[in-house]
Amino acid sequence: MFFVFDRLGDVQTSGLGEEGLFYDGMRHLSELSLNLWNARPLLLSSTVATNNFLFTADLANLDVSREGEIAIHRGTLHVVRSRFLWRNSCYENLLFVNHGLEEVEVPLRIGFDADFADVFEVRGTVRERKGIRLDEQIGEKSVTLAYQGLDHVLRQTVIQSDVAPVSASPTALDFELVVRPKEKVKLQLEVCCNADSRQVVGYSEAFSSASAELAEVSAAFPQITSSNSRFSDWIARSMSDLQMMIAGNPEQNYPYAGVPWFSTVFGRDGIITALQTLWLNPEIAKGVLEYLASSQADRTDAMADSEPGKILHEMRRSEMAATGEVPFARYYGSVDATPLFIILAGAYFDRTADRDFVERLWPNIGRALSWIDDYGDVDGDGFVEYARHSGKGLVQQGWKDSNDSVFHSDGKIAEPPVALCEVQGYVYAAKLAAAKLSRVLGDADRSCALEVQAETLRTRFEEAFWCEDLGTYALALDGRKRPCRVRASNAGHCLYSGIASPERGRRVAETLLGNEFFTGWGIRTLGKSEVRYNPLSYHNGSIWPHDNSIIASGLARYGSKKLAGQVLLALLDLSSEVDLHRLPELFCGLKRRPAEGPTLYPVACSPQAWSAAAPFLLLEGCLGISLQPERDRIVFDRPFLPEGIAQLSIRNLRCGKGIADLLLERRNSSVLVHRESKEDNLEIVTIAS
Repeated sequence: MFFVFDRLGDVQTSGLGEEGLFYDGMRHLSELSLNLWNARPLLLSSTVATNNFLFTADLANLDVSREGEIAIHRGTLHVVRSRFLWRNSCYENLLFVNHGLEEVEVPLRIGFDADFADVFEVRGTVRERKGIRLDEQIGEKSVTLAYQGLDHVLRQTVIQSDVAPVSASPTALDFELVVRPKEKVKLQLEVCCNADSRQVVGYSEAFSSASAELAEVSAAFPQITSSNSRFSDWIARSMSDLQMMIAGNPEQNYPYAGVPWFSTVFGRDGIITALQTLWLNPEIAKGVLEYLASSQADRTDAMADSEPGKILHEMRRSEMAATGEVPFARYYGSVDATPLFIILAGAYFDRTADRDFVERLWPNIGRALSWIDDYGDVDGDGFVEYARHSGKGLVQQGWKDSNDSVFHSDGKIAEPPVALCEVQGYVYAAKLAAAKLSRVLGDADRSCALEVQAETLRTRFEEAFWCEDLGTYALALDGRKRPCRVRASNAGHCLYSGIASPERGRRVAETLLGNEFFTGWGIRTLGKSEVRYNPLSYHNGSIWPHDNSIIASGLARYGSKKLAGQVLLALLDLSSEVDLHRLPELFCGLKRRPAEGPTLYPVACSPQAWSAAAPFLLLEGCLGISLQPERDRIVFDRPFLPEGIAQLSIRNLRCGKGIADLLLERRNSSVLVHRESKEDNLEIVTIAS
């Protein structure tokens, strides 16, 4: 469940029309209004708590006139509106304070409606037909709105107050409150989106339970602070957003992708978020691996783009998914989630030495390897390609999944099957990860075979994808094995995976940090000279924080830590310019202009899990940090902190059975690592440059 509303806390139908209370992919409140004396109150201020848990708005009355004179002056009545979400309900507390000298009678109206629109409808999909809106049920303190879907599921929204209204209708609850001078009066509301599983608890009890659940999630994360207050604010917001995207989900420790459009399980997004945060909290990786293993495809289904061994792309519980109007109930149209799943499994073992878990997961890893060889390589040329099988599925099945995101230098869309450059890097890294795990589990022969396959792929990749005149790898090969000679950020992922040769890796780094790509706010998805470049587009020239974090991690891997630090500082500046220091899913790729902020993309998700996790992968790359639990050791390989971050504190960092409290201090071009706790039983190793 998630809630999108304006600064007063109301839900309006104007603007982009994306506001509302959503549950399981359907909008359960499409309108919500609070009126005093038949008018919207005056907004004094509103905020969301740093941990994202509580929304609070301070409101006041406007002038109230009677017979041409002001009877109640503006600001006499103070209203504090507080709201949080827990389980299947939204809980709201309204506190009224009379600062006047006389008693006031306050006519209060809570207006509401529910269009029961599927999230795909809200995004703009036109449906041929819908289910039936049922008659409202009006009780003493409640109104129930109901909808019978085409999937034969009854969906209800119950709006209930703790005080009986003077009147109730299908669209409003009306109250008459009497507030004496200096007195405080409370009114509490609950909006429940699942009447069948409803637990009738009060605001205070729900508040305590929800706070405890969030505290349990946050306890698994270390605390990171810095001498740079802007960086500390960014880290705090990112940590809170991640915790919010995890807390309360039925899939334990699985971060949902983004609000509002992707508040559900996405395979690629979950895996990348887990990789970005692995050094901080490996429980996310474990949760992601467990769920994706349980939902791994076991049959061929063209409508779902499913093949045995393939890892899930996304899962939806909405009406349109259930009826097949969209293919996303369980959809597998992602070419990269399967090798990324194997990469995450290998990285999780490196981080935790959890052999028992890897043994349980090994059959799923084996099936993922089989998918790569038997289904991923469509034409047997040694590269993994994609071509959709579902007419309603995704045309492009890499992370840039816009229809126009993979093309030739003349702008012509690449014909399938398409082999993306970064996917070959993922397969290379997946084979090496599986080789290491094979050796750990005692299968040396298979380990050697996988290493040989990885090296063969690396050699063939260099031959087929490198474009000397462009200074980068081709975006993709089309179905006729013609390279898409386009400079795109995808090549930066080849640094992350390690498939690029050292010399060509450095060339790619220079290209991505040159004027074609780097704007001052980050690295664009596409070079500005390319024919389809559009800085206002979704994938052809915009800037994605998660993309930048992966590229920066690759830059650090190839020895370009200063360039990685440059990306970190650019996104730090961005975090200072956006609301709540929250990096959006993407923003426009326009060149940074003096004394001006970034240009935002109008329908970007915010928060987005892999955007929230971006600073942690950036930090990992710059610090060169690796945790070795089997040796009770934390290693910093040539740690680097960019100018402006003089000190960095990392507390409660778990490694094996130990917990470390560390202080990192920038001294000229080097970084000193100090142990703040002498009782952690961990070895701290710093490799100097």
